[in-house]
Amino acid sequence: MHRLHNRWKARGGYREALNIGMPLVVSMASTTVMMFTDRVFLGRYSVDAIAAAFPASIAYFLFYSFFLGTIEYVSVFVAQYTGAGRTDRVGAAMWQGVYFCIPATIILAVLGMVCGDIFALVGHDPALREMETAYFRTVAMGSGFGLVGVALSCFYSGRGITKPVMVVNMIAATVNIPLDYMLINGKWIFPEMGITGAALATVAAYVVTFVLLVKLVFTTDHNKRFNVFSGWRFDRSLFGRFMRFGLPGGIQFFLDMFAISFFGVMVGKFTLVELAASNMAISVDTLAFLPAIGMSIAVSVMVGQAMGSNNLRRAEYALKSVLHLVLLYMGGMGLVFVLAPEFLLGLFRANGMSDAEFAPILALGVVLMRYVALFTLMDALAIVYMGGLKGAGDTRFIMWGIGCSSLGVMVVPLILLYNFTDMNIHGPWLCLLLYVMVLSGLFVWRFRTGVWKRLRVIDSADVVKTGSA
Repeated sequence: MHRLHNRWKARGGYREALNIGMPLVVSMASTTVMMFTDRVFLGRYSVDAIAAAFPASIAYFLFYSFFLGTIEYVSVFVAQYTGAGRTDRVGAAMWQGVYFCIPATIILAVLGMVCGDIFALVGHDPALREMETAYFRTVAMGSGFGLVGVALSCFYSGRGITKPVMVVNMIAATVNIPLDYMLINGKWIFPEMGITGAALATVAAYVVTFVLLVKLVFTTDHNKRFNVFSGWRFDRSLFGRFMRFGLPGGIQFFLDMFAISFFGVMVGKFTLVELAASNMAISVDTLAFLPAIGMSIAVSVMVGQAMGSNNLRRAEYALKSVLHLVLLYMGGMGLVFVLAPEFLLGLFRANGMSDAEFAPILALGVVLMRYVALFTLMDALAIVYMGGLKGAGDTRFIMWGIGCSSLGVMVVPLILLYNFTDMNIHGPWLCLLLYVMVLSGLFVWRFRTGVWKRLRVIDSADVVKTGSA
């Protein structure tokens, strides 16, 4: 109890982790609720809609993730500048992320225009492909608002001030959820739009987030302290460092999502029952996964601030504090997934679906939820240690680790299993579980080697000379 009390009060302890992380958890929970209710509404709208939603959203996020993973690294620069006492550089760091959003938005818009050809290559049923294309194209065209919103949110999250981000995301969810329902089903003044309505509701949430953060970030007081106006110029040196550390972060996020997307593609080759059950199980997993990502961002910020002040012991201490909290949460969610799968899966039951029609989906979904429960525990280790390594700047190792694991554990084995065995739906799920187990082992090992202690994200001239090593 004495040790727990000390860890609660200490710098880098539980209290600081929760102060930074809980608003991010609530933010991610807001995103989770939006995604979860989106799937529920689509599931109740039609089985085809929920079947198309998973591959379409995964395919979109596959491309979006590269730019998102890169832009999110602005928070580490802000964290290290804050830890080094160089708050005058915070605005400039944020602006480099905004500049990166320009080509990102253009590329995503182009992908939205040609996404029909992408889905044609996959070979899904034509009716599903039409819905997948409609969803992808709509969200891709509005993605720029979401990307700039992420860059602006780093101004707060990198400094460990996460409540404004939480409030903005909660407001966006408040707008998204009822709009989602109305656009999908054609309620109030809106026509019935099905899966396209779900995509438009997502874009509306992007716009709300963007507008609110612009109003919060760009103030006279913030300019005096952080140069949010004065630091608008393109800084070639700083942008170069941002690309050096941020691009591997974007690539690793892309490769991770590629592995998950490939999982989705392979699942799509099975029957509609197996596809629907898998989509439901993955959608339920977001209840655990996305809030844990919020704590992963928290550990990146805490480690980044400790690295900026040259306090390596505090960086290690902070990671362990966050790890304890995430394991507690993910373990609890795993128990819920095992003990109450029928209730969670029942939320996705389509309107008018008979007991006989839903029974095989439910029976398979209950089994798949056991995979999800074990997956969440392994994912807790991978998420926290990856966050710590990112905060220290070890993004290239993360990139190579995820790249090799995605190919060696997910893509190649799934191709071989599908083409040369009588693989059933358990094949992809076993590969997915093994994938996260390998990643958790890699990241735990890497952090314990201490290689990250020799890395510096910001220029060495900006790092204070004081602090405990």
